[in-house]
This record gives sequence, C-alpha cells and structure tokens, in this order.
Amino acid sequence: MPTGKEEYISALHLGQKEKKKREAEGLDPRPRVLDEELPEALQAQAVDLPLQEIPAELIVGTKSRGRMNVFSASFYPLAEPDTEFAAKWAALCEAHLSQTGIREAIECYEYLGEFFVAEGNKRVSVLRYFGAVRIPARIRRILPADRSDPRAAAYAEFLEFHRATGLYDIQFRKPGEYARLLAALGKKPGDAWEETEKKRLVSVFGRFKEAFAALGGPKQALRPEEALLLFLKVHPWEEMSAMTSAELKKALAELWGDVKTSSGTEAVTVTAAPKSEEAKSPIEKLLSGTILSPAPKHLNIGFISQRDPETSSWTRGHAEGAAALAAALGDAVKVTNYYGADSPLQTAALLDQAAADGAELIFTTAPPLLTETLKAAVRYPKIRFFSCSADQPLSSVRSYYCRVYEGKFITGLIAGALAENGIVGYVGSYPILGVPAAVNAFALGARMTNPRARILLEWSCTEGDPEQALAEKGARVISNRDVATPGAAGLWQGSLGTYCLNEGGTRLPLASPVWMWGRLYENIVRAVLAGSTEKKDAAVNYWWGMNSGVIDVTFSEYVPEGTAALAANFAAQLRAGTYDIFSRRLTAQDGSLIADGAGKLTLPEILKMDRLADFVEGRIPSFEELLPRSRALVRELGIYRETIPPETEAGQ
Repeated sequence: MPTGKEEYISALHLGQKEKKKREAEGLDPRPRVLDEELPEALQAQAVDLPLQEIPAELIVGTKSRGRMNVFSASFYPLAEPDTEFAAKWAALCEAHLSQTGIREAIECYEYLGEFFVAEGNKRVSVLRYFGAVRIPARIRRILPADRSDPRAAAYAEFLEFHRATGLYDIQFRKPGEYARLLAALGKKPGDAWEETEKKRLVSVFGRFKEAFAALGGPKQALRPEEALLLFLKVHPWEEMSAMTSAELKKALAELWGDVKTSSGTEAVTVTAAPKSEEAKSPIEKLLSGTILSPAPKHLNIGFISQRDPETSSWTRGHAEGAAALAAALGDAVKVTNYYGADSPLQTAALLDQAAADGAELIFTTAPPLLTETLKAAVRYPKIRFFSCSADQPLSSVRSYYCRVYEGKFITGLIAGALAENGIVGYVGSYPILGVPAAVNAFALGARMTNPRARILLEWSCTEGDPEQALAEKGARVISNRDVATPGAAGLWQGSLGTYCLNEGGTRLPLASPVWMWGRLYENIVRAVLAGSTEKKDAAVNYWWGMNSGVIDVTFSEYVPEGTAALAANFAAQLRAGTYDIFSRRLTAQDGSLIADGAGKLTLPEILKMDRLADFVEGRIPSFEELLPRSRALVRELGIYRETIPPETEAGQ
C-alpha cells in the first residue's frame, strides 16, 4: 500500500495538472473565496444547519483567502512535498486509510447552494482525492440580501426543495425549474418525500450526470440539471428510472444536438426571410456552415393538426396552406393531412402513422404539439420535423411562425384614420411571443393617422367579453382575431379582423392581416428540395413576414380610397424592406425604453418584446388570470414562460 507521502505526491501531480490546464483556459486555478465574492457575508442574514453530508463536488472554495494558494480549484494540493503542509496532508491520508478514518466534520458556509470551507480544507482535499462523493459538514447558510435577482429567486425555490428532500444534488439557476422537475416526477411543492424516492432521485440523476459528462457536458453552458428537464420531455420519469447507465447514455446521445443548442444564451437563430440557397454553389454552402445533403426529387409530407378544418379556422388555414403547397409543387410532393391531434396520445399516434406512411418531412401546425414533435424527432431521426412555434432551442425540430405585427401596423393605420371619436379597441389573443409587438405596432399605426388616438386593450384569454368591454368604453373601431385564410370573405365571418361598429351594433369589416401558410410551406419545401441548407446543431426559427409573402393584409370596400392607398403604400414599403416600424423612440408604460430610436431592434428583441407602449391603455394578464384552455399555449410560448409561478406550473 502506498504511504501517505506517496499519495501526497500523486495528489500534487493532479493539482499541478489542473492548475496548468485552468491557467491555459484563462480560468482562476485556485478555489473561490467567499469573502471576496460576498464581502458582507458576516453581516448577512445567516442560519445554522444541523450536521449533514454534502456533495463533495459542490465544495467550490474557502471562506477566507488564508492558505488557499496551497490548493488547486478542486482542492488538490500544490505545496511542495517537503513542507509542513504536505506532512500534515500525508498524516490525514494515513488516518483516512486506517480503521479510524477521518471522522471530524468540516465547517463551511453555504451560499446559493455552494459550499465554502471555514475549517477542514485538508480534510476536503484528502477526501476528494480518494473520490468521496459526500462529506460530513456543519453548515452556516448565508441568505442572499437581494431577493429580486433571478438566481436568488431560483435559490428560494431550492430552499423549499431542500426542506422537502434534504438534497443539494440538483441546483437550478432560473425560477420555475424546480416546479417543472417536480411536475415531471409526479410531485407537487410541499409534498412529502419517502426515503426511497429521495434515494431513487439521487441514483438516477447520478447516472444521468455520468452520461452527461461522458458526452462532453462540462463543455456546455448548460448544467446537467437543465439538460435533465429537456430529457424528461422525451423520456418520462418512470421510463428514465428503469434505464441502465448504457441506455441513459444512448438516449441522451440521441438528444445531444438539442442539449447543445439549449446551452447558449442566444440559442435560437431567428431568420427574417427565406434564403435563396438554390443559387449558392456547393463551395458557398460549405463556407456558410450549411449541411450538404443530396437534393431529393420528391418528398412525402405530413401535416399534423389539432381538431379539423370544419371546427377550427386555425387548422383550416394550415389545410389550405398544405393544398397550396401541393398545387405549387405538383409531382415533386405528396401531401397528407392528419387531423385530431387533440391530446399527447393522439398526437403521438398521428406522428407514428405519418412516419409509417412514409413521410420524409412533417409539419406540426400548432405550438402545443411541440413536445410530441420532439419525441418523434428522436424516434425518427431521418425525418425532418418543423413545428409551428417560436424561439425553441432545439436542433432536431425547426420552428416557424409569421411576423403578424407588420400586418397589425397596417390595420392600425386604418383603425386610427376611421376612429372618429379617437378611441380604438384592441382584443389581444394571448400573452405569447410576438403579441406585445403586434399590439405596439398596431398602436403606432393608429397614432400615425390619429396622433391623439387612445388605444384600449382587452384580452380574449381571460374572463369576460372583451368586445363588449371595449364597446362600453366608447370604442367603435376594434381589432380582433385575424382572418385565418386569404381572401376578403373571411372578413365577414363573425368578429374577425379590424371592424367598425355602427349605431345598431352591426360590424362593418375593414381589414385584417392574413396568414399565407401556403407561401411559407412552399418556401421551406423548395429549400429542402434544393438540398438541406441548415447549419449543423443549430436551433432555427423561421419568423417570416410581408417581405416573404407569408403575411398579407386584406381590405374591404368600407375602407375609404385615400386611407386604403396610404395603407397599401406602407404595405409595399414593408414588403420591400424600406420601412422599419420600430425604428423610433418608444417608451413603455413603466417609463423604460422599448426602443431608443438610434437603430433597429433585432428580430429576437421584437419577438421577445414584453412591455406595452405608454400610449396603450391596458396591461398584460398574469398566468393566474388566464382561462384554463389558454394556459397550455402560454406555457409553450408565453412571454413570461420562464417565470410562471412554480405552484401553478406543477399544479395544473
């Protein structure tokens, strides 16, 4: 058996190697120091915890600088072998290997789920060298002074999780993620945990972390806990729990492209218009980082939709788009529609049916179908999948949507011009990505033609009748849901588009944005037929607008000729890309700036706009105010989807 001194020399080599590696990577080679990261630690609110075992990997530093220079970041020793420090380390090593062992607990501070040693640095060093997973510790917990920071908010949720489980092993950085984990585990905040449940979670997550590390996880910005949430979308907890280590690694490898694209702060590439990839040479495609694949001569295409065209105008719009695609590309495509994806089981069955029918490309036409689409992408890696959604950090499923805010700006111009009393109503659909931008764009259009116009906002996703509420406040010109399909006939189907209420309460249709799904599908499929043009391991959101022909505006004969000409002129500028709606100073209701007017907002900034302009009268509803039928969509695409209250997320 090696002596304590020989073990020290071995540990010293590990420390020197780690120090050299971290210095080469531009990282601090020493343990972190709590007093330097949080100088007010001694004055902060603190709680003493009972003796317990803590994960060794979460011991990241020391309380004070002290003798931290004799340790590498992972607490391997760095002092020379002939020093007093080395002799004491070797003696501790021999005690650990004896029948007595190291029995005395360390003393440490915990801050935001990480540990800083106050007493027992050498014990930590010896135990970690020998691979200890957990180390006994007496803990003084420092509570963060600023509770408004997202990391502190996530830590507050950790404290609830820790009170229930006693576990430090799972550390999330963003609010709401503990609730999503609990929901995936079939638990709710406050539920009691059996000892067997705790042990199973630690064991399964331990195997998952090993698979994560083996696949290069430590090189990603994503933590294994966060990758776990993505994994559980595809492999439910009971299925995951039954997996062996090899099966876990294989299943995670199948999702690894999505794990990597989820790891960046700007994980999703938003494209403004179709690229003319057909004109690129193979060399140009290689230089642009795109994937070269054989251009198929024919594609079998499946469309998976909720409900059916007779009962859903949304599905009817996509069905007409599928028909337009088939008419435009003729023998190059075979298009099949699958309706009734109204539950996860039905959606999965329809995706399997489309795959069995030979589909090579599948569009799922509503945001709530995304999770089952991701699962199908793992089952059928050779099929291309596209989901009607936005800002999804997935490489195996591309997302697509339309920039409807451009059409709303045009209808806002008309509404402002025709609102004789200066009051314009707007019925918001859902507080999802792109909708605040649409409200603000509409309001900008209305104020352009009527500088003193009041824009009143109500929502169709909450209790009450929004149209009646607006009418009672004096609105006679109201913007409601968009017309789902091209053609002026859609304007006459109930309260669609922007319309005027006459004295008798009759609606006179004026104008509406229309979704030209056929043009969007044709653009995507033509690109695929020309050869794959997507960047490898990239998450891409096709968010196309009027310049791509996927959004248009339909007018009725009730729009005066001069107003129609003005609206048509601005529509032409948007199609040509010569006018930018948000290139102006725009102040939010809280006084902050939405746009400073000095330059253009980026597409992600517009897509994720979450504040209303100060001349909009109304507010964005909270998750709790939404009707139950609206919540699934808002969880998927909501502008505040990351901060949905944990108890609500887990409890619905």
